[in-house]
Amino acid sequence: MHNELTKKDIQMMREELDYRRIQLRPQLLEAVKEARAFGDLSENFEYKAAKQEKNRNEGRIRYLENMIRTAKVLPDEPVTDGVGLYDKVTVFLEDEGDTETYQIVTTMRQDALHGLISKESPMGKALLGRKVGETFHIQVKDNYGYDAKVLAIEKGEDDGSAPLTGF
Repeated sequence: MHNELTKKDIQMMREELDYRRIQLRPQLLEAVKEARAFGDLSENFEYKAAKQEKNRNEGRIRYLENMIRTAKVLPDEPVTDGVGLYDKVTVFLEDEGDTETYQIVTTMRQDALHGLISKESPMGKALLGRKVGETFHIQVKDNYGYDAKVLAIEKGEDDGSAPLTGF
């Protein structure tokens, strides 16, 4: 499976990789060495915490390397007619009688709590290509879905303001 990412996603991941490899890795290795010097490793909380942080960094490095290696780069052309990547969309949720605004982003930039939804999420998939005034159905599970209507589309671009998703 390929991860659909933008050139900006890949650039941001490479920048994070450089930071983690060049700056953070040596600091974390030094912290492990210092904590090891405190003695008895079986009861050394500082050592365990430093080792855990070092391992978390190494895991993130492997994750980012894999995402870049398997990436399929999305074209830069904006969608001129309908909802496209990085557009902000105002949607009326019919069941709730509520209005929400979302920005469609790649999986590496999603943050639903801040209105950034992945183009691969149920809502993101359902929104792509829709036009103002169009009513559509979002299928969340086999036995659950809901209807919504596109109220407005504000064309956007990948300006790098949406940060990479952490873990």
